[in-house]
Amino acid sequence: MGGKRKQRRTYARPQHPWKAEYIAEENEVVKKYGLKNKKELWKAKDKLRRIRRHARKLLGLTGDEALKERQDLVGKLATWGVLKSNTLDEILALKVDDLLERRLQTIVFKKALTKTIKQARLLVTHKHVTVGSRIISVPGYIVLKSEEDGVKLSGKIKVNDFDGRKEKEVQEEGK
Repeated sequence: MGGKRKQRRTYARPQHPWKAEYIAEENEVVKKYGLKNKKELWKAKDKLRRIRRHARKLLGLTGDEALKERQDLVGKLATWGVLKSNTLDEILALKVDDLLERRLQTIVFKKALTKTIKQARLLVTHKHVTVGSRIISVPGYIVLKSEEDGVKLSGKIKVNDFDGRKEKEVQEEGK
């Protein structure tokens, strides 16, 4: 019974989209993390905005219910691997980069499975990356801290020279 659920935006557009410094800052982040477009950045900013708003609300509340909600929020972010210590103050200090670092695309690149961040996105979207035993084809998938060791290339792809970047980094560190 009932119709389809209403589709709503999961992001907020910038209030002043044509400011040069704002555009330059966004372009830098999009390039660093290999995002498809600025909408992906806006989604991450909105997710962080909601998390921080919830943390601010919890700071003002007292009681057992508030304490349980604090523990839930901190526990959730700790399993994501975003928090170093388990405090609400650290949640308020989070940046968009902290969330973007946990994306599957970024983790594949940081583990030196690919040469570029764009190549990591390509391999993820073409279903060549597994997390544990599951094939994940969403570059924006948030990799949990416990799943991070299970991120690898699937067996059906032939790796030509993906570990070339790893060799370069070792040579540069040795100099």
